[in-house]
Amino acid sequence: MKNTLILLLFLPIQIFSQNEVKPFYSFKQQAITEIAQIKDTDSKIVFDDIKQKKNTGLAIIYSLLLPGMGELYADAYDSGIYFTVADGVLWGTFVGMNVYANWQKDRYISYAQTNAGVTTQGKDENYYATIGEYLNIDQFNDEKAFERNYSEMYNTEKYFWKWNTSEERKNYRSMWVSSEQTFNNVRFVVGALLLNRVISAINAVRLVSRYNNNISSGELGWNVSLGVQNYPDNSSSYNINFITSF
Repeated sequence: MKNTLILLLFLPIQIFSQNEVKPFYSFKQQAITEIAQIKDTDSKIVFDDIKQKKNTGLAIIYSLLLPGMGELYADAYDSGIYFTVADGVLWGTFVGMNVYANWQKDRYISYAQTNAGVTTQGKDENYYATIGEYLNIDQFNDEKAFERNYSEMYNTEKYFWKWNTSEERKNYRSMWVSSEQTFNNVRFVVGALLLNRVISAINAVRLVSRYNNNISSGELGWNVSLGVQNYPDNSSSYNINFITSF
């Protein structure tokens, strides 16, 4: 078979390198003569593109990394494209919501510094939530003292704040609520991103199973074979077989 391949590659070069153009019949006879000298004259050169079965594990991994890629792996991206588009939209929403929430956070912190005399050093999320509910630190501490929750009282110097009016406090509270709600909603977007991947993986497994079943039933693939057949009268002929199945 190896010799036949070499001859088939070399023969066209030899033919077209001749100084004189020979009739096609002469070329055919020359080819038959030279091929007949090869011992394995009945061997065939076979070109196969029989499709291999696909791995469901890989389909799952692809879909988890990027929804729709598992379907692409299963040769069924016509359904996988919707998961890819949904993933892009969700990522855009995720980024946009994070940007907006952080922008609102910067706004309410800056507003508190300007209107309530707040310093940002050593302040946690609970502090920023608290100052939106009380006009000043004294009001907060008085309430905690009345409840006998002395451990929750703030140091008046380190945690000082004082709103000039209730309107300022309400404006601050509105910005804080907007930021917090957006951050909370981001979690739903993250959940949607994960769910989109899970559904895509399930769909990819289904499509890979269908693809493999089609192969098992012999519905996919093509086969091409090339060979030389010798006859009792010492004549030979070329045989080319091209078989497809879908």
